[in-house]
Parts: sequence; structure tokens; C-alpha cells
Amino acid sequence: MTSDPRIGPLALPDTRARRVVEKLLDGSGVTLNGDAPHDLRIFHPDFFSRVLHQGTLGLGEAYMDGWWECDRIDELACRLLRHGLGERARTPSERLMYRLQSGFFNLQSKARAYIVAEAHYDLGNDLFERMLDPTMCYSCGYWKDAATLHQAQLAKLELACRKLELAPGMRVLDIGCGWGSFAEHAARHHGVEVTGITISREQAELARQRCAGLPVEILLQDYRELEGHYDRVVSIGMFEHVGHRNYETYFQTVERLLAEDGLFLLHTIGSNRSVVSADPWFNRYIFPNGVLPSAMHIAKASEQAHLMMEDWQNFGPDYDHTLMAWLANFDTHWHEIAPHYNERTRRMFRYYLSVCAGAFRARHMQLWQVVYSRGRPGRYDAPR
Repeated sequence: MTSDPRIGPLALPDTRARRVVEKLLDGSGVTLNGDAPHDLRIFHPDFFSRVLHQGTLGLGEAYMDGWWECDRIDELACRLLRHGLGERARTPSERLMYRLQSGFFNLQSKARAYIVAEAHYDLGNDLFERMLDPTMCYSCGYWKDAATLHQAQLAKLELACRKLELAPGMRVLDIGCGWGSFAEHAARHHGVEVTGITISREQAELARQRCAGLPVEILLQDYRELEGHYDRVVSIGMFEHVGHRNYETYFQTVERLLAEDGLFLLHTIGSNRSVVSADPWFNRYIFPNGVLPSAMHIAKASEQAHLMMEDWQNFGPDYDHTLMAWLANFDTHWHEIAPHYNERTRRMFRYYLSVCAGAFRARHMQLWQVVYSRGRPGRYDAPR
């Protein structure tokens, strides 16, 4: 059974599961089969038991299956998180299983590093080209003075370049270069030589095309395999895939590769809490083995690597604007790529983008840019 607006939502069954869900929602402002854009409209009688037994995994999969609908999933997610349902929506068995797995196994080892690329980043360049702006940045834009997504992404790239104090002739390493956004911008506008690495074949192929004719080299490589010496190192939207067991190795790798007077910029989503956890739906469908670092995780690991923190900036609310712009692009251009995908994929991406936007709106997640040095002399003044 899937949602069909011609039929309308289901008459709510009088079951214990439904009553429990209604009690959980009480005070959140979210109503079952209500008229507000953030209200849930239910189309399957087993929705309630599925969500109670499977938590956020069941909620996300039920949406992909068409069991429920909501005009503004972003607002629904924001209200639920502000109401405190974020952690309660995950079942104890899900949390325990992830902690056991991450405790006994390195879920982000070199052998497993390519899993997320195959599951997400290699899904199809045609999809991401329509969802993102012309820079192909798949990370938070900087909306301080921007009115459009493209302006925000250009501002983010330029902000990173200014924080790194780039100068012509410098050698720059881009860890997790994606589709070459930073590499192209830095080489074209600041005259630097860039080596970019990614674990995604699709990203590497398109990045090489986009950077053709520029002093840019794109490698399909894991960060732990890197050698060389660089004046500057940057990592934008990649640290979320490193994993807590590898944080020290990551920062030690940067310290080993960075020039004595060099600068390193880390751009990452961050968690408010120092827990080793992952949402089961996102772990299965969007970013397998991904985990968000906390401020303590970052500070402790970078300290072990003898890197000096020069600046820390949080512009997490800008990710809300970025994600909603991606969602608008995705909806507008979906018809162009629909023959290559299925309806379940469309709903998966809409759910992913909407829930993330709501999470940043609720300040459930943050976006940090952190600048490091190896202790170079003199004062560092970070641009804003």
C-alpha cells in the first residue's frame, strides 16, 4: 500500500501502537492526519507498529515505501528534534548494535573506506549535477552575504582560500576533493597547485574533466596512503567518514604532510555530544559507516597530533539554507533524470535532504571550520 492523494489518508486505527505514537508526539505541534504542512498523513495501518519497533529506520523506510506523507518533512524533523524525540526515536537494540560493531571493528578501515563511495557518491553524476550548483560543492555554503546557492558556495570556497592564506605557487592537498570544487577554484583564482584525493570513481572522473588545463591532479586514493609535502592542506566535508577509531591517524597524517609553516583547514559537520552513534536509516541508505565528530573528539585527536588550533568558526544554520536549496533543485530537475532511477530513490533523497535541513534548523547538528598550524610564529587573524 502506497500513498495516493486521490484516496486521502487512512482512517487512523484504534490500536495501542497508535496511542503510543500520539503520546510521543504530544506537545511537539505535530498532528496525525492534520492540515498543517508539518503534519503526518498516514496511508498504511501498520505504520505505527513499524515505527515503534524499528525507530528512525522504520520511519524512513515507511516514507520510502509511501506509507506516510508530509508537505514539509524539514519542519516535521525540526519539531520532533526540538521536542526531544531524536534519541528516543532510535531503538535500544539499534544503538547497542552500532556501538558493539564500532567497538570491535574499525568500520572506516582502508578496506571498508570505499563502501560509502559505492553506495552514495557513485550513485550517478547526473543526479548530483542537477541537485548541486555549478561549483558541484557537496558541503555547506556560506550565506553571510549570499542570496543564492551559487553565491553561497563561491563564498564558502573563497572563505576557505582566505583562511589558508593561499599564494601563487603553493602546493595544496585537498583531502576528500569530491567533484573538484575547491581544487578548481583555488587553482584558477589563487594560482596554486592542487592534489585532490577521493574514494569515488565517479567523482574522480568528473573532477578531472572540470579541472582540465589547470595545475590540478586528482587521485583515487585513501588519505592513509598519502605521501609528500604540502604548503597547505584542506578537507571539506570528508571528516564525517573518518570514524572515531581513525581520528588520531587522520590528524597525524595531516601533521606529517604539512609544511612547518603551513596551515590546515578542516570543514566538517559536528555533533553536540561526544557519542559514538549513527542514525540507522542514514547509515543504511545515505552514508554507510559515517559518524559525526564532537568538538571534544576533534580537539583531543588534533592535540595528540601536535597541531595548534588557530581558529574555530560555526555556521551550522547555513546548512539549513544549503539543504533546502538542494531540495528545490532536486525537485525542479527530477523529471530530467527520472527514467534512470525509481520512485523509491526520489523519496529517499527527498527524505534525506529534508530531515537534514530540519536537524540543522533545530541546532541538532553544527558546521565547523577549524584552522590549524604546526605552531608557526606570529598572530593568525581568521577572515569572516
